[in-house]
Amino acid sequence: MQSRSSQTAAFLIIGAAALAAAPAFADITDDEKAAKRAKVCAQADERYAELFPGTKDDGTVIVKLYKYHFCPGDLTVKTGTTVRWVNVDKRTSHSVWLKESKINESERFFPEEQWEFSFQASGNYPYLCGPHWENEGMLGSVTVTE
Repeated sequence: MQSRSSQTAAFLIIGAAALAAAPAFADITDDEKAAKRAKVCAQADERYAELFPGTKDDGTVIVKLYKYHFCPGDLTVKTGTTVRWVNVDKRTSHSVWLKESKINESERFFPEEQWEFSFQASGNYPYLCGPHWENEGMLGSVTVTE
């Protein structure tokens, strides 16, 4: 049986080792996050083109949902614009929830399905994916201008 002082010493050594190793497990930098988002969003664009070839621009702004990202994540539109969120993932369902604006969460939509919303008032509208915002950080925003 170990004495209390040797247990305390062992605890302090383990704690110091954990603190020394902490920088190795630190969050990725903003530049690394941006590079990852750019790569994922380029893949989302390719996937959208494969799933919906020859899609005509009808004035609706498209946001692609792919690998736990909104692509683009942040956008600016004019009042009256409709934004269409399109799931281009292969297996994952998503939702769109303008929670801070007290707009109900969409139903979950599956690959190749979509949900849209028309922004009628100027302002900033942060949104999230209901099932993936806490663990995956799946967040976005729409800024609506006059």
